[in-house]
Amino acid sequence: MPPPLAAELPRRLGLLDATAIVIGTMIGGGIFVVPAQIARDLGSAPMIFAVWIVAGIITFFGALGYAELGAMLPRSGGQYVYIREAYGDVAAFLTGWSFFLVIQSGSIAAVSTVFALYLSYLFPGVPAIVRVAPPLLIALLTAINYVGVKLGARVQVLLTALKITGLAILIASALSVPSQLDLSAPVRIQSAPLGLAMLGAFLAYDGWHVIAFVAGEVANPKRNIPVALALGVAAVAGLYLLANLAYLHILPLDRVAASQRIAADSAVATMGAWGAVFVSATIMLSTAGAANGAILTSPRIYFAQARDGLFFERFGEIHPRYMTPSFSILVQGVWASILALSGSYEALISYVLFIAWLIHAAAMIAVIVLRRSHPEWPRPYKMWGYPVAPLLFAAFSVWFVGNTLIERPVSSLFGTLIFLSGIPMYLRWRKREPTAN
Repeated sequence: MPPPLAAELPRRLGLLDATAIVIGTMIGGGIFVVPAQIARDLGSAPMIFAVWIVAGIITFFGALGYAELGAMLPRSGGQYVYIREAYGDVAAFLTGWSFFLVIQSGSIAAVSTVFALYLSYLFPGVPAIVRVAPPLLIALLTAINYVGVKLGARVQVLLTALKITGLAILIASALSVPSQLDLSAPVRIQSAPLGLAMLGAFLAYDGWHVIAFVAGEVANPKRNIPVALALGVAAVAGLYLLANLAYLHILPLDRVAASQRIAADSAVATMGAWGAVFVSATIMLSTAGAANGAILTSPRIYFAQARDGLFFERFGEIHPRYMTPSFSILVQGVWASILALSGSYEALISYVLFIAWLIHAAAMIAVIVLRRSHPEWPRPYKMWGYPVAPLLFAAFSVWFVGNTLIERPVSSLFGTLIFLSGIPMYLRWRKREPTAN
């Protein structure tokens, strides 16, 4: 049997909540700008669609692996839990440390800042709005999730529904006019541009894994986690393909490649001046939903660490009334706000992005490790395509890590130092453990 669960949070998240967390966290600001960068890299509509399809398939493999792990180990903490069971305490602690210090907190700061940038477009006369809005948004969403996971989930469902509606309107308006799509451009396959395009697509797809952080609060996790991951990733992949089709349908390929705000340019072409306003509002909803998804889920990592005796004890507290990891939520909100105000999140995220993909690779290989080390553990869901699918996902992750180390050795060194800074912290908590008799 899997290891017994520590005292857990109540299971109040249903299938709709879980699916909204997957979709709402995946769709941030990427799909509104990244397609233009991919068009510049590739210069061919068939190659553009191929990159989005391949990235979607590999992302789906990752989701299937996490579905197996989440159904087998339905505890709060996500990758922290999987990596601890597969590789031990040190690797697990460094995972949680990196998430808290930069990866998740920095992501919250980043999407909140994008929210503020588009808010300033709607209200250009408001002074300091770009600086003030991110911590205010983080404070609001932190308060919502502090008082109940169900309230946070309802906000997530609402924001996800609104962002899907906005994206659907954008797609439908573009597809309603005569097509500019040109499939005749020659296909050029060059490793460096193709690699950049694949990276852009994968980053746009990222975020599906956060549902694993709240696995301990999902009702009927053996069914709902795999279904939410499958539905969520498939839905996002479909929307992304339609969005790329819409952009290439309404604008010639060279204009798509030259655009700095491809979604806004597409909307203006069909809606006039109001199109830019509409896209700005849609991106605000999208980034707010991504921020809420991260704020809802990420504190459960530090909660799980604290319950295992590998983080400050107060992070493991459950609010007696709201039944949330209240202290963990508050501290994450404060730290993400500090990062947003300082602007340091941009450099920090660039330093540790390869660490995030290293964690992805380790978690996916954990599917194989745990099947071999604990074949007796019940697996309500077994991922399709094993062992090829997890190895393929892990191979891409390792390629990305290796490419980053080669292309950006200085920033990679800083990222490695940030990651390894958790070792003295781990030793500090280990010293606090009572000596066994």
